[in-house]
Amino acid sequence: MPKRLRLTRRFTVAMTNDAHRALFRFADEAEISVDEALSFLFENFGSVINGENLGHRLRLFKAELADRKA
Repeated sequence: MPKRLRLTRRFTVAMTNDAHRALFRFADEAEISVDEALSFLFENFGSVINGENLGHRLRLFKAELADRKA
């Protein structure tokens, strides 16, 4: 029996324009709501990401973070 999707948690997030567009594009392509898209991505995080690339991409992001905040 599939788990029922209950959207019980809400939180305010800030994201870049690029991230926002990518999220909405993913939701549109998958034909689901943005809330459902976020739930899917985080519930399946381990199988959705490429573990070999995650550390490298995170280091690059963190290195650029100070410049992006300015």
